Amino acid sequence: MSRRRLPSLNALVAFEAAARLGRMTLAAEELLVTHSAVSRHVRHLEETLGIRLFEGPKNALRLTEVGQTLLSHLTVGLDHLEAGVRAVADEEDGTLDVSCPGTFIMRWLIPRLHRFQNEHPGIEVRLSASYAPIDFTRERYEIAIRLTDFPIPPEAPLTTLFPEYVGPVLSPALASRLNLKQPHDLECAPLLHTSTRRHAWDDWAARIGWLRSSNLPGADYEHFYYMLEAATAGLGVCIAPGQLVIDDLQAQRLVAPFGFIPSTMSYVAVRRPRRNRKAQAFCAWLAEEAARTLMPSPT
Repeated sequence: MSRRRLPSLNALVAFEAAARLGRMTLAAEELLVTHSAVSRHVRHLEETLGIRLFEGPKNALRLTEVGQTLLSHLTVGLDHLEAGVRAVADEEDGTLDVSCPGTFIMRWLIPRLHRFQNEHPGIEVRLSASYAPIDFTRERYEIAIRLTDFPIPPEAPLTTLFPEYVGPVLSPALASRLNLKQPHDLECAPLLHTSTRRHAWDDWAARIGWLRSSNLPGADYEHFYYMLEAATAGLGVCIAPGQLVIDDLQAQRLVAPFGFIPSTMSYVAVRRPRRNRKAQAFCAWLAEEAARTLMPSPT
């Protein structure tokens, strides 16, 4: 393989900053060096390449055509270089990418995230919603929170948060009108369904021995979160994970007339299989928060 023929990296960085910001003084401030150092690096780069990168008077420099071409390549290249360094750096502060199901983000994680930020103000948690199987080879996240209905990468460190419990929930106002005493009373209730858990009602009914365990009609919602909002608004009864509605139950926005039963699945946090102090700190905090979360009342 032939050796790379590149000018000084310091010179390239100085030129890119000066060209991008439009002034060498601004480049000097960004790079924490003197104006003369930036000017010297740019002049050295021009001499090395044998071209003019800037033209015009010193107080109104503008890029030449070849300077604009070099800038477009350098900015992209330096962005990739910075991303590569950040991808392998084990830093205490900075951005931490976390992937979770959207409803878990909104109903459990975000209401508690302020406590992590108070403990670790230098870490910016960047959340993305996903229900897809974990794939550290294709995705950029450091941590994926999932239910254990997907395969877990065997080499990835895993933190178990809590087992999932599920049961019917509805608004207090609707509950008072329906007067639900036994599961079969639900036959006259407006049931809510979601495409992300198409068989939730059938599974729950079968597990408690309710004979009406199939062909349960009701309104369909595309997203789980929309269905929970509809239940809170009094539009019907839905099957929900107890931990994701525990705050609503405590605030009496929802009630669970028949309690909850285990679903056989658990919520887990899976960490990319490499040392990362930010990810380790976040998983440790998740475990503490999970332990503090009240378990829903069993059936």
